[in-house]
This record gives sequence, C-alpha cells and structure tokens, in this order.
Amino acid sequence: MLKVYLSGEIHTDWRERIISGAQGLDVSFDSPVTDHAASDDCGVAILGAEPDKFWHDRKGAQINAIRTRKGIADADVVVVRFGDQYKQWNAAFDAGYAAALGKSLIILHGPDHAHALKEVDAAALAVTQEPEQVVQILRYVLTGALPG
Repeated sequence: MLKVYLSGEIHTDWRERIISGAQGLDVSFDSPVTDHAASDDCGVAILGAEPDKFWHDRKGAQINAIRTRKGIADADVVVVRFGDQYKQWNAAFDAGYAAALGKSLIILHGPDHAHALKEVDAAALAVTQEPEQVVQILRYVLTGALPG
C-alpha cells in the first residue's frame, strides 16, 4: 500500500478529487486537520486559554505539528497544494520538511505561483497543476498504466 500525505491549502476540494480519483488503487491517505477553526483553536481547547494571540497560535501550531510530522514521516509520497489565496507558509514548510526527509514530493499549484515556488518545485519529483494529474501519477506508480 502506498501511503500519501495531502498537505496544503484547505479552501478547495482538491483532496476530495484526489481521494475519489484514486479509488481502486492500493493507496491510503492522511492529512492535517482541515477544519480551520479546530486547527487554529486546538491548543487553547486542550491546554487552556491564552490572552495573547501569539501564544494562542503557538499552542495550536505545536499540537498540529505533532500530527503533521507523524503524517509526513509515515508517508511514501507527500503532496503539497498551494492555492490561489493566502500566503501558505505552512505548506512551504511541509514541503521542505518532506524534502529533508527524502520523501517523494509532488507539488500542486497553478501557473501563477511558478516563479514564487521555483525552489520548492525544484525539490519535487513532480509539479502538477490539477489534482487529476496527481491521481495519474499515483496510478502510474502503482500500476505502470498511462492515462487514457
């Protein structure tokens, strides 16, 4: 079984498109918590309130890092999606962490981000623009079958 960690933006349906397209393949998927409020507030919900937003965010980031590090470490392939909105520093960090661990890295973003992500793209084994291309890569890796 191929273990795939799906990291990155949480505002579109890209994860669902990959998971649904990969049905029938011997693949398991993992990802960070994609409920934005739960991800932001997990630290204070578990460890107690923080009056300072910096420490509020820090608690959440550290707890989320436990899940993220485990997911990336256990993965055979890490897919990192950069969306069109927001500055996604966490996605860039995940891509760098996966590359440092020697994980097979697939980057997913539109053409508008090509220049900004050139170093991230250079560390990847594939750079895609659509979730369906990720599915085609997974299918090829597992079966040797080309699209079509």
